Amino acid sequence: MHYHQYYPVDVVNGPGTRATLFVSGCEHQCRGCYNQSTWRLDSGHPFDQAMSDRVIADLNDPRIKRRGLSLSGGDPLHPANLADVLALVKRVRAECPGKDIWCWTGYRLEELSPAQQEVVSLIDALIDGRFEQALADPGLVWRGSSNQIIHRFRLDDDV
Repeated sequence: MHYHQYYPVDVVNGPGTRATLFVSGCEHQCRGCYNQSTWRLDSGHPFDQAMSDRVIADLNDPRIKRRGLSLSGGDPLHPANLADVLALVKRVRAECPGKDIWCWTGYRLEELSPAQQEVVSLIDALIDGRFEQALADPGLVWRGSSNQIIHRFRLDDDV
């Protein structure tokens, strides 16, 4: 897997202060996408053990309390990204107690493959659906277009 950008401190992509990883690779290539530079699977930088370790260290850094990890892109659920995304999500669950995980994907929840569902079974929120330019609404929170749905899998009192 490659990643295009990593923000160790982010207050835009999900609730609270977070770490956000923008992975590379998206087969949806939605018209009007604000992140077209992430479409190619090989864009950006290789995601390696050092980067995985950095994400975990940042999430556990007591100097800047982060609520959790956001995975965006590109598409974290692109088939070529699944093994590395699953490994990272499992590490966050095991090594970062109390942190939530949010994920954005162009796939719809009901069309996910078993491998994609395995990742989703370990996260707290999934924002699904392709970006539809005709349904774009800058007033939406954490979504670009009104067809996209925020699925919350764990209860969250302050969101």
